Amino acid sequence: MATLRFKALSELSFKNFRKENSIEIPQKLSELYCQNVFSEDSMREYLTKEAFQSILDAMKRGIKIPRHIADQVAVAMKDWALSRGVTHYTHWFQPLTGSTAEKHDSFFTPIEGGRAIERFSGNMLIQQEPDASSFPNGGIRNTFEARGYTAWDPTSPAFIMGTTLCIPSVFISYTGETLDYKAPLLRSLHAVDEAATDVMQYFDKNVTKVTPTLGWEQEYFLVDSALYQSRPDLVFTGKTLLGHAPAKGQQLDDHYFGSIPTRVMNFMKDLEVECMKLGIPVTTRHNEVAPNQFELAPMFEEVNVAVDHNSLLMDVMARIAHKHHFHILFHEKPFKGVNGSGKHNNWSMATDTGENLLSPGRNPKKNLQFLTYFITSIKAVYEYADLLRAGIASASNDHRLGANEAPPAIISVFIGSQLYRVLEELEKVKDGKLSPEEKTDLKLNVVGKIPEILLDNTDRNRTSPFAFTGNKFEIRAVGSSANCAEAMTIMNAIAAKQLRDFKIEVDALIASGLKKDEAIFNVLREYIKVSKSIMFEGDGYSDDWAVEAEKRGLNNLKTSPEALARELDDKFVSLYEELGIYTKREIEARNEIKLEKYCSVIAIEARVLCDLARNHIIPAAVTYQNRLIDNVKGLKEIFGENEYHPLAAEQIDLIKNISQRIHQIKNGVDALLEAKSNALEIHPAQRQAEVFCNEVKPLFDTIREAADDLEMMVDDEIWPLTKYRELLFTR
Repeated sequence: MATLRFKALSELSFKNFRKENSIEIPQKLSELYCQNVFSEDSMREYLTKEAFQSILDAMKRGIKIPRHIADQVAVAMKDWALSRGVTHYTHWFQPLTGSTAEKHDSFFTPIEGGRAIERFSGNMLIQQEPDASSFPNGGIRNTFEARGYTAWDPTSPAFIMGTTLCIPSVFISYTGETLDYKAPLLRSLHAVDEAATDVMQYFDKNVTKVTPTLGWEQEYFLVDSALYQSRPDLVFTGKTLLGHAPAKGQQLDDHYFGSIPTRVMNFMKDLEVECMKLGIPVTTRHNEVAPNQFELAPMFEEVNVAVDHNSLLMDVMARIAHKHHFHILFHEKPFKGVNGSGKHNNWSMATDTGENLLSPGRNPKKNLQFLTYFITSIKAVYEYADLLRAGIASASNDHRLGANEAPPAIISVFIGSQLYRVLEELEKVKDGKLSPEEKTDLKLNVVGKIPEILLDNTDRNRTSPFAFTGNKFEIRAVGSSANCAEAMTIMNAIAAKQLRDFKIEVDALIASGLKKDEAIFNVLREYIKVSKSIMFEGDGYSDDWAVEAEKRGLNNLKTSPEALARELDDKFVSLYEELGIYTKREIEARNEIKLEKYCSVIAIEARVLCDLARNHIIPAAVTYQNRLIDNVKGLKEIFGENEYHPLAAEQIDLIKNISQRIHQIKNGVDALLEAKSNALEIHPAQRQAEVFCNEVKPLFDTIREAADDLEMMVDDEIWPLTKYRELLFTR
């Protein structure tokens, strides 16, 4: 029996792992924190005072580091790394493949006299030249043009992985276009910092910098390595393309927040140790809803560092999982019939004076400040909802969005009924100047009561793609395999644009004779009126909401091709160009890359499904059918022509059913291969993606339906694929 062989291999592998590896957990994880990071403490120890201050200025104020200081930093970084057994360095970056990339170079340098030294200069720290020819570029450059550059990002600390010093970097083409996620993110951070700081001058002139923060929540599945290798679809696509639902899945909700299995707990402990060493402040771990699904989450960090940490974490998780004979699945929907995985992005803004701008204060002035950033964020989502939807679009996330486990594809904002009533009260504020009595009533009875209201705020709405959760907005629709940077770049950009517009409008009203507070109230009132259609407090899974959203003029972009078609709208292109985040050429290139990836993913899945159906499922079905035929022949020989038929009726019926399913699979495979080949000939990329979505992907269902039926008919001993009941309940 195939599955028993894999089970035995898995158990043997794990026993050997337990013998060969002992997991030692320190008494305090805090003792390990940032052990492998060139942190501020390490920099203080290894850098001169001048160099250390220069790094802080670069991190906190964006001031360029002089070349002679870069030389000092490089030497100090090398000495620190060598003291920890490091032999190589790499510019660690995040290309548009969706994973991380690195090219390792040795510190080793031969010198005269047959000797050698370790060398690392400022030039080597600041810039490296990896081959860029095979990274996605969306037509920006020819494939025969290989040159690209990585450039050091001093705002994210260097770290050690194994014996390699990793230097977080941006990645750009020879002609200057961005080819990664980090460079646009850094630009968006600068834009929102400028805009939010300008607005803060209405409330606190001591604020000189505003930094967006991010707290991500990472969901994932763990599958035994041996069982994973037994499923070609998991290996090649990250998801199961076939598989009948087990009798028990997640119906009882007994896995959610349940006791963590011992083997998984060992993985988690080992992972947390490595996270602490790398400065990733993970604090939460638990079972998720689906069997073999789990989640971890860190403390909030500055967005750029948080994004780097999430990308690094996914690498580390895969390595630690392998050590524990697990394979980790980040696909948004690896198993049909159970919940998929997301990556909730909790976004807020913090000042250099220690305030969270999305947290209410203790007096009307602070609450007016809160309302300003709160309402402008909602207005930003209203204006750019389709851009947010495009930012989370992928072939894998399409399986999850709207599947009664994740937010729907309709972008809406949930704020809770109490805050909604506050906005309704603000909407009633009369236009123009307020009398002293009106101003007092507004500040004391509406704005002043916000902290009390939030103490008993409406329950969180898990069906909302953009929900306010007390002191932050939670972007729940981001996929588990996605790089956080894309959603964060969009959020920063739209917030920056809206805050810029807000400042212009308020200043104009002040110039016309209104007091500052009156001007702010007037602009916020108009924003509430305009944005009300994006606010929704109900069940995002309901059919009624889809109907209501259409009445409100909200788009329901159910698929990635629909969403990506909107990404190139003039309004969105102008936004990015105005803020200096992307050029039009870069926007078009990235859109092309997303469309190409969408088509490639479905084409690969189609090919794998056809191979599985023809080379695994049909032969197994025929083998079992031949057994049944031999059984029927035997009954006929024993009982004769007249008596055998009633005795063999069930077998004959089963033979017919198997033949029907084989026929269905054969025709389905032929149709799918033809549709895939035709789709690959179609251009441009947008049209090709639409064909893959609407004409190729639906053909998967016909094959899967027949194959899953056969799984319940064919003898378990000869069924060629490990089943869901084994994949989902590994301990």
